[in-house]
Amino acid sequence: MTHPANHPCAVCGRATSQWCSRCRNAWYCSPDHMRSVCSSFYSTRLLDFTAPQYGSNIIATPPPAEPEYISVHAILFLADEDRPRIITVKCRPPQRPSHGLCPVPLLQPYFDAPPDNVVLTQGLNGEPLRFPLHIFYSSTALNKASPINRSIYHITSGAASKPWYGNVVALKFNGARRQGYTDAGSNDLPALSAYFLSYQ
Repeated sequence: MTHPANHPCAVCGRATSQWCSRCRNAWYCSPDHMRSVCSSFYSTRLLDFTAPQYGSNIIATPPPAEPEYISVHAILFLADEDRPRIITVKCRPPQRPSHGLCPVPLLQPYFDAPPDNVVLTQGLNGEPLRFPLHIFYSSTALNKASPINRSIYHITSGAASKPWYGNVVALKFNGARRQGYTDAGSNDLPALSAYFLSYQ
């Protein structure tokens, strides 16, 4: 497979597609420039007198690929906004193929510390949810009596028996086995609202 010449040579900056497979540390455009940037080229030559001459076993290979992030939609109840909104949450890349499932959501932008969580398995009138909802919240915000979460106050019309504080994020499991997440949406708000209303 030929790779496009769109990477700068580490020595002169010229566009190149040659990646040093020996040191795996630099792009180069010529043998001289490869010798300049490849630290293992000389160390290998000094230690291995039987090594073949340059060019006989060097193959232009691409650098290791960056892990691909999967993302899903979640519902964000931002403490200082009046309405919840749908957001995109990145997920940690799975260690093995997961068929597009989100295994671990990255929620750092919304919480100062690792959040607490609760799994909601029942919806309105106590019927089981086919896709359970996973609610993340800050227990320190609840304990410190931070400003009341206006988004939750709004969707419960202020009738919740106990107010919520700080940010809250709701994700949706892909099924009852809870092996990953799928997209949450506005149709999940009634079950969430019922939970917030009954929270003690």
